[in-house]
Amino acid sequence: MSRRSATLAVSGLLLIAMVFAVLTTAVPYGELSPGPTVNTLSPNYQGKPVIEVEGHETFPASGHLNMTTVSVTSKSFDMPLFQAFIGWAKDDADVVKKNDLYPDDKTEKQVEEENAEEFTSSQQHAKVAAFDYLYANGLISQPVTRHIIVKTVSKDMPATGKLHAGDIILSIDGTPIKTTGDVGAAITKHKAGETVRFVVDPEDARGTQRTIDITTTAAPQDGHAVVGITPGVLPEFPFKVTIHLEDVGGPSAGLMFALGIVDILSPGDLTGGKFVAGTGTIDDDGGVGPIGGVQMKTIAAQRAGAKYFLTPADNCSEAVKNKPGGLTLVRVESLNDALNALKVISSGQGTLTECTADTHNG
Repeated sequence: MSRRSATLAVSGLLLIAMVFAVLTTAVPYGELSPGPTVNTLSPNYQGKPVIEVEGHETFPASGHLNMTTVSVTSKSFDMPLFQAFIGWAKDDADVVKKNDLYPDDKTEKQVEEENAEEFTSSQQHAKVAAFDYLYANGLISQPVTRHIIVKTVSKDMPATGKLHAGDIILSIDGTPIKTTGDVGAAITKHKAGETVRFVVDPEDARGTQRTIDITTTAAPQDGHAVVGITPGVLPEFPFKVTIHLEDVGGPSAGLMFALGIVDILSPGDLTGGKFVAGTGTIDDDGGVGPIGGVQMKTIAAQRAGAKYFLTPADNCSEAVKNKPGGLTLVRVESLNDALNALKVISSGQGTLTECTADTHNG
């Protein structure tokens, strides 16, 4: 081999080694991909119904109301550059900065715990919204009772050690508390340094009452009277509904859970046997909010066999950019919108409000 040939050969090997090193170098990215979908109407998912009702008549439901998920790489996964290139080129993956998935100031376990809390909260909101709809339409005989509770107690404040998270606030200064706004209004009637009298049903001894006097302090912002609590709402349901679903996080299944509860507790069949999937957060009033990873969820739905996808209004413009073939994206802003859409889907009569590229909320 001549010196020139040897030099070229060595140079070629070095170039290959450099390219290999570059392509296998880890980059700070993660990947989103279509995850599993689960039919909220399933009577037997991993040995249990997805939605189990105790203490009230239920009705068989055919068809599908599938909640959708996104699979996400772990925080510890070091993505090679070549895999990032592949992900960027694929239609069924989304490569994003790892910080967008796992903030630097949080461990993977902390993110998972927050996602689990959001998932539990979404179930609670779904139940409240569904029960309110069912009661308003005469499908159940008792409404949800809303208790006003101590949601959080700030550290080193007058309420610290006296009130506790979960305590039901029955009255303040003798006035019954009906809303979270009532709590702040009652406290701010006082001046800093004055005493506020709480009557609570304590979280650690339900069914009893405690009277607790707390001396207010001045808020650092403007000096108004505070005791250092944040009020919240604790719903009490007339009968028990349990959602059996594990290894899922985040709030985005709320809408589909609410629809599943309504379907199981209503005569008839919301879907008419059709395959409907969807996503969206839900609040106690039935409002549907946007979620992340909508394009991966529409792909997951289409692969599972869905023909219709209930899409939060604020996700519509993103969802249509890569809409899978054969999937109709239905725009919804509320539980009522979704239920009205299901009437059209099940009957085949009427017009659906579909997502378009210029769809805007409202």
